[in-house]
Amino acid sequence: MANPLLNLPPLDALRGFVAAARRLSITAAAQDLCLTQSAVSRQVQALEDRLGTPLFVRGNRAIALTYAGRQLFDLASPWLDQLAELSDTLKQATPHPVTISASIGVAGLWILPRLGAFQAAHPDLDLRLATSNRLMDLRHDGVDLAIRYAPPSAVPADAVRLFDEDVVPVASPAIAAAAFAAPDGLSRQVLLDLDEPGRPFLQWAPWLQRHALPYRPPATLRFNQYDQVIAAALDGNGVALGRLALVLPMLKDGRLVAQMARRTRVDYAYWLLQATAQPRHEVALVQAWLQGQVDITSQELAQLAGQAGNGGGGASQAA
Repeated sequence: MANPLLNLPPLDALRGFVAAARRLSITAAAQDLCLTQSAVSRQVQALEDRLGTPLFVRGNRAIALTYAGRQLFDLASPWLDQLAELSDTLKQATPHPVTISASIGVAGLWILPRLGAFQAAHPDLDLRLATSNRLMDLRHDGVDLAIRYAPPSAVPADAVRLFDEDVVPVASPAIAAAAFAAPDGLSRQVLLDLDEPGRPFLQWAPWLQRHALPYRPPATLRFNQYDQVIAAALDGNGVALGRLALVLPMLKDGRLVAQMARRTRVDYAYWLLQATAQPRHEVALVQAWLQGQVDITSQELAQLAGQAGNGGGGASQAA
């Protein structure tokens, strides 16, 4: 026995017919459907060919439904409305992930270590983390929130400044004991460098020149991603230039030690961009969580700066 579903006309053709029948105008139907007039005409013609009967009586300036066209319209028009309503309901019920965009360094070193507590508090909220640092059209790229690392001149006017950037030499405790003990200690250490010419303040040669220090390390290891630089420092492979806000957790637990006496403020900062000024509920939850983490980070940065100032020393770990 033949499956009756195989005899149903195509949905696009049926939609074109209903739009034309409602307006009794091919031109108006095309405008309603954001199609060309010829496209709607082809849909109606295809439906008539499929059914083997005319659906419209075509005049010079107007069209009218035939008896068969009226029968089909009375059945199909309310059915298409019900289908549209159900489709909207299902879309609203389907969880839509909240997409956060951030650079690899910010995602791996700042967001991910903090994400577990948020997921535990909101287990039903779907999050998507997309790594990128280019300034983008957030809506066009399907991004709800973006954290960008850039100078003030490179971000939109509505970007929210999260916290500033301080760069400081960091190393594992064993390496730091030798590297930070004397003014020229860095010259005897392997330096872990970021191979990114666009950010000279994260590279050793410009940084040492700025501090009037000689550039004569026994070796230099170069990486093209910042999280790789920090991973190498954690493994005791040398001294890195630490972005203080990102390495705070490692300073707190003692895996890294910072030479706070040589902390350097740079022009870059961390910024929050959002796709819309009135985000949906899930996005607002994530944004509030991010702002809470920013507040904690800012407090810890201030505390670390205060400890370094009171101690007056060169090397420091966060309490």
